[in-house]
Amino acid sequence: MAEVVLYHHIRGLTDGVRAFADDLRQAGHIVHTPDLFDGRTFASIEDGFGFARTKGFDVIRERGAAAADDLGPELVYAGFSFGVTIAQWLAQTRPGARGAVFIDSCLPVTQFGEAWPVGVPVQIHGKEGDEYFDEDLPAARELAGATATAELFTYPGDQHLFADSSLDAYDPEASRLLMERVRAFLASV
Repeated sequence: MAEVVLYHHIRGLTDGVRAFADDLRQAGHIVHTPDLFDGRTFASIEDGFGFARTKGFDVIRERGAAAADDLGPELVYAGFSFGVTIAQWLAQTRPGARGAVFIDSCLPVTQFGEAWPVGVPVQIHGKEGDEYFDEDLPAARELAGATATAELFTYPGDQHLFADSSLDAYDPEASRLLMERVRAFLASV
């Protein structure tokens, strides 16, 4: 059993993110889903970015870090898209991280340090033709090639936020495979 902090994407803590967390809970994991937007969800990525810009990206990231502060050090940090920015930051900088799961995004490792932390496994998932993930794919490939504990999985299609069952971009087949892989990953950490 793993303890996971799952950070939502830029459209907020949607029913689809909650459902994803519930699927992991059904597999026996403890999953925390901090709501960084105070209950707000957005109809589009652009609307979510507008809200985050107004609040301040750094303020929101600090809220995400604060949500993990009381949970102890041995966490798996996971995120969808914008939530990856928080999950990756914490996985790279907090001692005791057990692992990381990045869905729809991956930043260059050098954004948070010189190298990925030794012994911290990571999975990265994204759609091959997703315009947002395509920007991050070089960083994902670099991370996957730099450490034996990293796995990169790409899926056919171009939907961003494809694993959120409450959005039009939802891809049931890719999401099923992603969930299977994440469950196996969490069982191994």
